[in-house]
Amino acid sequence: MVLDGQRARADFALAPVAKRLINVNPNTISWIGLIIALLCGVIFYFSAYEGKEYLLLVGAVAVIVSGYFDALDGKIAKLAGKASRKGDYLDHVFDRYADVFMIGGVAFSAWCNPYLGMLALIGVLLTSYMGTQAQAIGAPRLYAGLLGRADRVVLSTIFPIIQYVMMAVGYGSFEVFGFDINWLEIMMLWFAVVGNLTAIQRAIITWNNLSKEDSAKK
Repeated sequence: MVLDGQRARADFALAPVAKRLINVNPNTISWIGLIIALLCGVIFYFSAYEGKEYLLLVGAVAVIVSGYFDALDGKIAKLAGKASRKGDYLDHVFDRYADVFMIGGVAFSAWCNPYLGMLALIGVLLTSYMGTQAQAIGAPRLYAGLLGRADRVVLSTIFPIIQYVMMAVGYGSFEVFGFDINWLEIMMLWFAVVGNLTAIQRAIITWNNLSKEDSAKK
């Protein structure tokens, strides 16, 4: 599941709004997206409290809104001719904080085993690090791999909804090899395993690209 390569298809939902907000500083939009991501993490954390499960649906909506603002800032910057290295840097920094806020809200809540939560965060952060590190050493910015940021946004929207619906029908958790696991933990397991695999995949791609460049210089 790799949706980062499909970002252009979301242009129909971004361009009209970006044109209306063309005079707004893109960094302001970035801040709004980050604040919503923080609220999203708080919402997911408290959704684990008894009687607060409905917050899973609120959190799912917050993920979508945060992701939308994250994409909107770049669109506004391009249309207004305000795209810059500083803006790109700020966007990367905010993206990482947004990941920690949203995924951390589940990782440190009663929904998730804390060890699994930490592995999920490591997988997500390493995936992003490998992509930007490639750019930092002069190689192309990497979006390749099994788990991109767009994928994480989609999964972080779908699985809270699944968790809520399955709880409503009495299947909020189930046993696997003697371990009790819920649907949000399945999402976190995916982030932990596939995130780290994606990080390794990106590291190999960058290594091979650098090897080709070194060979071409000889």
